[in-house]
Amino acid sequence: MSASTESGVVDAVGKELFIGGKWVAAESGKTFPVVDPATGKELCQVADASPADGVAALDAAVAAQADFAKMAPRERGEILRRAYELLMKRQDELALLMTLEMGKPLAESKGEIAYAAEFFRWFAEEAVRINGGYATAPNGSGRFLITKQPVGPTLLITPWNFPMAMGTRKIGPAIAAGCTSVIKPAAQTPLSMLALAGILAEAGLPEGVLNVITTSDSGGVMEPLIRDGRARKLSFTGSTGVGRKLLEQCADKILRTSMELGGNAPFLVFEDADIDAAIDGAMQAKMRNIGEACTAANRFYVQRGVVEEFSRRLTERMQALPMGRGTEKDVVVGPLIDENAVDKVTELVKDATDRGARVLTGGSGVDGPGHFYQATVLTDVPQEARLTHEEIFGPVAPITPFDTEEEAVAKANDTEFGLVSYVFTSDLKRALRVSEALEAGMIGLNQGIVSNPAAPFGGIKASGLGREGGTVGIEEFLETKYIAVAL
Repeated sequence: MSASTESGVVDAVGKELFIGGKWVAAESGKTFPVVDPATGKELCQVADASPADGVAALDAAVAAQADFAKMAPRERGEILRRAYELLMKRQDELALLMTLEMGKPLAESKGEIAYAAEFFRWFAEEAVRINGGYATAPNGSGRFLITKQPVGPTLLITPWNFPMAMGTRKIGPAIAAGCTSVIKPAAQTPLSMLALAGILAEAGLPEGVLNVITTSDSGGVMEPLIRDGRARKLSFTGSTGVGRKLLEQCADKILRTSMELGGNAPFLVFEDADIDAAIDGAMQAKMRNIGEACTAANRFYVQRGVVEEFSRRLTERMQALPMGRGTEKDVVVGPLIDENAVDKVTELVKDATDRGARVLTGGSGVDGPGHFYQATVLTDVPQEARLTHEEIFGPVAPITPFDTEEEAVAKANDTEFGLVSYVFTSDLKRALRVSEALEAGMIGLNQGIVSNPAAPFGGIKASGLGREGGTVGIEEFLETKYIAVAL
């Protein structure tokens, strides 16, 4: 990949705030850097919004709400459909942009662009399927009319690990439902969202419907908007710790919330499982996005009769993964997002080995530029190790043996999180028993990927509130109104 090609895709993206359909500088004139995690070099500077800029964005969303709510559902759907087509048309350059700011390999970035675009195609079709109802009162004296209306202006906060898809997963249903929004992407990866704003404007989205604010002070900018009272919903994807703080802030004005928070996904392999499929599933569930995903397999529980074979084969697969900058050919293991991420993974692995875990491969960072950590497999990991209770968010697979089904389920559920669990077994009865017993909002049964725009994504317990995607995703942006009709 040439330097001119890389600079070209960065130069093509707006670096200012996108408010009311226009690109504007931060009122302070301040900017902050966007850095390539593979090299540590600055890619560009983007506008650094202040609280006043946030209020201006909310002003624009509020001003646009009434007219946008009146727009025909078909028209809203057609905007999303055109945006879907533009995303797919520009998949290559958008993927390169994502790799430069986030680090994931180009093949994965291309996959994310397709995944992100699919949310727009899905919700383009859902826009015209917002249904109500008509019923006779039980005593026959009246009628019930049930209708759905947009929640109103919404606040959207997205993470750095899927900088395009986490945006379209929120923006798609908001537009389909008739809601305007203010979106704040993560400071580490603002470029993908800025590019998306330009695409939506090109697709015909009215001014003020989507407003993008980039800032190095997320809390300082977003808390006043949450407490303002004019926004009626907050949708957040990020850590459970931050989610708890946001929920407290939302309570002040009783904002409707949907939260996709942390995960601690168990990956269960029973002795009757297809080991080939289990290994393939493990590689998908662990190494998608370099392990920097809330759905990543965080704990591998393998029945004792196959734990040796599973560990050996997973180690062989992990050892063979090429590491490097995501723009390089055939690279699978790119850099982690920043030095803090490397430090956390290092601490978690050291804690596990100090408690008796054995390193089968990897187990350390990499000297030189960039934020790299080796693909790692640990075995004999005790339940008290920190990485069985904390999200790893890196390319580390900790393996613990188990003996009985009951033991496996108990260990899997021994966490405050409940986003996704993975189960590999050839026994149908066991598959159903275990899937029903696991405390998670999603189950990957004999497969290592659960994410799909047509399915309801979300967790239970400390992993969040509400669902994104599927037929229920648009409901998060709609209010139900009941009209009593006298006869």
